[in-house]
Amino acid sequence: MRLSEFDFDLPEAQIAQDPPAERGTSRLLVVDRRAGTWRDTHIAELPSLLDAGDVLAVNNSRVVPARLLGHRDPSGGAVECLLLRQIEADTWDALIHPGQKMKVGTRARFGDGDSMLLVEVVAMHTFGRRTIRIWSPAGQPVSEVVDRIGHMPLPPYIHRDDRAADRDRYQTVYASRRGSVAAPTAGLHFTPEMLRALESKGVERAEVTLHVGYGTFEPVRTEIVEEHRLHPEPFAIDDPAAATLASAQREGRRVVCVGTTTTRTLEAVAAAHDGHVVAASGEASLYIYPGFRFRVTGALLTNFHLPKSSLLLLVSAFAGTELTLDAYRHAVAEGYRFYSYGDAMLVV
Repeated sequence: MRLSEFDFDLPEAQIAQDPPAERGTSRLLVVDRRAGTWRDTHIAELPSLLDAGDVLAVNNSRVVPARLLGHRDPSGGAVECLLLRQIEADTWDALIHPGQKMKVGTRARFGDGDSMLLVEVVAMHTFGRRTIRIWSPAGQPVSEVVDRIGHMPLPPYIHRDDRAADRDRYQTVYASRRGSVAAPTAGLHFTPEMLRALESKGVERAEVTLHVGYGTFEPVRTEIVEEHRLHPEPFAIDDPAAATLASAQREGRRVVCVGTTTTRTLEAVAAAHDGHVVAASGEASLYIYPGFRFRVTGALLTNFHLPKSSLLLLVSAFAGTELTLDAYRHAVAEGYRFYSYGDAMLVV
């Protein structure tokens, strides 16, 4: 397969720059795989679209304000650092800009006083990725200082600085496990009221964790789809979630995956355990593209994704490439909002 087959035209004006005024008010495109049709509705209708006995599988990872803005030390040149994942106590995988100036041994400082962090590059990788050592000269826990001085890592297609409100809105209402550098955005639509309505209808919820990192948002740089690889990301499925999901599998009840990260987590574990969801933890690097055999996912709630991205490939694998791209063209024609702060699609 060629990556160029997964392209579509999107007006810049339809890339959402802000969340909707209130959670739970976005539009929803419902795509029926068997009928090959779609219809327009709103996310508030989700409880009426799911059935008693369905299991809603969500990613409870919490976004870290992992974007640090500072200066090279001692030259003073501007530096931006995105903390991707912790390797050891004081060692991280990071993206640094401008990468060409941040070679091994180069240092940078972020913040000041008790809220200062120092960074030293210890290894260089491709596309601006670096292994860094990071510490607080004042002896403060690095995570606490990051929470104080860091910025929410909004995606590059949001052409504005982050705001105080993004600390809430670029976070799901059920986020509890700190560790992501991008939101599992399909979950941003849920409100506590909607979750209660789903529970009242008899829809169970299972929370899994996948810390969104470089693997999720890395561009596909190969024209041959099959040649791309995803960087591994930490995941965990605890005993209660595994029991809920395994029960649904045994009884033939539908698992509704909220987002591509949840889908990859469940399908990766199932692929390693003869099709079954079990309690597990580790690193997931499952790359899903058309031709993949889904073992767990019965329906998928997701936002609208970038052209030629691994996320669009996953949706195409589940819904079918032609149907997915036709539905996307309809969404464009109807003025849907795209990407992280945009509208949603439910594939049944």
